[in-house]
Amino acid sequence: MTRRLTRRTLLRGAAGSALAASLPLPAIAKANPIKIGLLTIKTGPLASAGIQMEQGTVLFLKDRDHTLAGRKAELVVGDTGGNPAGAKTKAQELIERDKVDLILGPLAAFELLAISDYVARQKVPLLGLAAAEDMTQRRPNPYFVRASATSAQPMHPLADYAAKDLKYKTAITVSDDFAFGYEQMGGFQRVFEDAGGRVKSKLWPPLVTPDYTPYLAQIADADAVVAGFAGANPLKFMQQYRAAGLTLPLLGGEGMADDSLLRTFGDESVGLISASPYSAEFDSPANRKFVEGMVRDTGNTPGIAAACLYINGMVVDAALNQTDGNTDDREAFIRALRAVSLTDSPRGAFHFDHFGNVVGNIFIRRCERKGDKLVNTIVKTYPDVSQFWTYDEKWFLSQPVYSRDYPAMRS
Repeated sequence: MTRRLTRRTLLRGAAGSALAASLPLPAIAKANPIKIGLLTIKTGPLASAGIQMEQGTVLFLKDRDHTLAGRKAELVVGDTGGNPAGAKTKAQELIERDKVDLILGPLAAFELLAISDYVARQKVPLLGLAAAEDMTQRRPNPYFVRASATSAQPMHPLADYAAKDLKYKTAITVSDDFAFGYEQMGGFQRVFEDAGGRVKSKLWPPLVTPDYTPYLAQIADADAVVAGFAGANPLKFMQQYRAAGLTLPLLGGEGMADDSLLRTFGDESVGLISASPYSAEFDSPANRKFVEGMVRDTGNTPGIAAACLYINGMVVDAALNQTDGNTDDREAFIRALRAVSLTDSPRGAFHFDHFGNVVGNIFIRRCERKGDKLVNTIVKTYPDVSQFWTYDEKWFLSQPVYSRDYPAMRS
């Protein structure tokens, strides 16, 4: 049906155009909703964390009544499928089709590395969860902000704790065979060996490994095993580890005992020591509110993926309040994002370094049974942890990025 244009319709349209023309540009921008893109994973071995990413983002927007700095906020979700090609396709759709003002995510390092150059060319702020080291080190993306951690950032303190508090002298590492695993274990190895320890061997099961028996057979004669699995793999590994009769103490990175997974774990995880930028047991006003909201809305305790996406939302909100809600000036917006410093968040106080990477708490946790459930009890907190640990920044950046073969094995 063809719509009739009357004299009244034309006059009303002209009056609206005249009003819009009389408004300053910031007022016009604030009249439009801010569009937030989310890159996440909903299928495959990393899906549990991907789903938590969306849950954390949704809760943040709900807590803010979907309004940031006076602008309504709209969320557009892209499922990457957990692969680099999918991440790039969804990033292009969010930017070119959906016209998002910023992107949260993605989850995996290989996804982040696949989209970094494209997003930087488009000058779209990217607030990541993925821990790829060089995004804030040797190949920094000027439009990237990370409020979670690099892959090695929690592993440096874990190694320090293993050597100095637990007095371990030798370790065997085992981790998923991809960038996140390499960088986790590289960080652990460097600090552990600098503290006088020795990594005796490094094992690399593929990300999709149904049976860890060939790797478990290589574990012996060490003070501890350090694991760096993610997604659904920690539970599978620990169950097979205990079934094989192995009793060496287990240590792990942030994914090994993620709070969101504990309800699926059994006694095989009791005693596991892990390091993470987040713990559901951390006692702060912001974290208590966050945990209560997640349990209420999802029926599950939140883990690092949900927490860091919620924190990303807090960073966006704080930056928008500094720019009066304006996202059109991308340079001003990214400066505001990187200048954010919060005293109370689900992970505690934090700020960003000059590369846009977080400086904040790392929690050492022990998995314990309390009543009918498992919890990660905080046994030590390392405050103000930098991505460079205690090393000189220039020296650190002069070294290769942590990899499958770096640091090299010591004889």
